Amino acid sequence: MRGASREAQSAARERLDALTDSTSVDVVKLADELAAVTALLHREVSLRRVLTDPARTGESKAELAGSLLRGQVGGSTADLVTGMVRSRWSQPRDLVDSIEELASVAELTGAQRAGGLDDVEDELFRFGRIVESSPALRSALTDQAATATAKTGLLGSLLGGRANPATERLVVRLVTLPRGRSLEAGLQTLSRLAAARRDRMVAVVTSAVPLTEGQKQRLGAALAKLYGHPMHLNLDVDPEVLGGVSVRVGDEVVNGTVAERLDEATRRLAG
Repeated sequence: MRGASREAQSAARERLDALTDSTSVDVVKLADELAAVTALLHREVSLRRVLTDPARTGESKAELAGSLLRGQVGGSTADLVTGMVRSRWSQPRDLVDSIEELASVAELTGAQRAGGLDDVEDELFRFGRIVESSPALRSALTDQAATATAKTGLLGSLLGGRANPATERLVVRLVTLPRGRSLEAGLQTLSRLAAARRDRMVAVVTSAVPLTEGQKQRLGAALAKLYGHPMHLNLDVDPEVLGGVSVRVGDEVVNGTVAERLDEATRRLAG
């Protein structure tokens, strides 16, 4: 996002944080309603353009949003959205992206309140790995001809009763309203937001065999020292790495696997 949108998004996050600091707020309902507003603005291109039109005053845009949302969503949701349309946005899509992010953050806040945020982080990662290893499942979940009801039913059969309810709701929203993103990219974004709730980064760690508890603690401490930030480890096992570990933090890969060293030796010999 460019400057104006970044500032508007930051202000919206502050308002959401202030709102969800109150335990009286139903964050699951708030997340559902924000997701519904996201879906509305995604469908109605002309509406989102009007609500981000720099030629209109912030108050006139807020009045329009309020008139549309009144009676459709709760007061907290309406206040958040009308506050957002008062701000300046660099482009219409940024407003929709930010409302969608607030919906996810509200859902994750609910999981954190219930003590289930760690489970949600792990389940999002595991689900991403399941999708990655199953082309048929990925195809079914991304099939544009399939209805939202069919996709929701499939996810219910996979996650219902097996995952935290917040995980299921987050994944259902992502699958039924991808908004042009790949499923993998959407899951990565959700994982990043989940980690941010605890003010920590995410490291994807691949090893040939499962790490012991002591190894996980030492690796986590080393990465936290290296990056100057608390680190959440998403652990994956791949026998093909042969030994050692491969660590990915964002776009940066720290590869210490035997397979990588063998490949490097082969490249040097070939050279």
